[in-house]
Amino acid sequence: MVVSIIGLGLIGGSMSLALQGKGFASRVIGVESKPEHAARAVELGLADICLPLDEAVAESDLIIIATPINATEKILPLVLDRVEKQVIFDVGSTKSIMCRLVAQHPKRGRFVATHPMWGTENSGPDAAVKHAFAQKATVICNADESDLDALQLVKDIYALLEMHLVYMEADAHDMHVAYISHISHITSFALANTVLEKEREEDAIFELASGGFESTVRLAKSNAAMWVPIFMQNRDNVLDVLNEHISQLRKFKSCLEKENYDYLQELIENANGIRRILK
Repeated sequence: MVVSIIGLGLIGGSMSLALQGKGFASRVIGVESKPEHAARAVELGLADICLPLDEAVAESDLIIIATPINATEKILPLVLDRVEKQVIFDVGSTKSIMCRLVAQHPKRGRFVATHPMWGTENSGPDAAVKHAFAQKATVICNADESDLDALQLVKDIYALLEMHLVYMEADAHDMHVAYISHISHITSFALANTVLEKEREEDAIFELASGGFESTVRLAKSNAAMWVPIFMQNRDNVLDVLNEHISQLRKFKSCLEKENYDYLQELIENANGIRRILK
């Protein structure tokens, strides 16, 4: 099967490696806005060739859109305008706006809205990882709006990648990812800025940084060009969870200010309940 991947960075590049490794893609065509990324993607074997969008769509059986979501907003309608029987799916972190955007498009059925729940803080073609998706979850949103054959192909692809499927409506998806993904990134960005501000006064602070600190702020290395559009598109849900998070932080602050260590212990023990979910 000829696969075109629009955006050969972390997710798109990893998807290419996986589909080639599983023998699914007989040829991979890349579409890249940056010439240096296009050249590097071919050099790394993420694509056999990079072509303009029109040519890539025309020569493909399957189109994967793996760009930042603000770019996907522009690209998805253009791709739908150009497909006949080809199947399209995206891998973006928000779904409501995307699904509403193409709800009335005559080729809407050729599109499957998906979100593979895997990623790292790295970006660009060199960030692509082999065997990235196995044993992770993929969310398929508004499945009933996709043609049965398109939906089945995408389900088969994710099964081939050894991912398990979760079905959600787009609005529910965006609410849930605000809690399990988007707030984690905001917290990491904020903590990194806090430490960087303090580091101006304390040169030795990073000499004491241990594994716990590194794992907490790892996400702060994520690409702003990717995350600002996510926060924009999912603004209401992110604000909701951010307000709750700030409320929780105030509780900890109040405990210390008032020396209420019994309640502080209660807060920590309540947080330990996350073990039921993260074993």
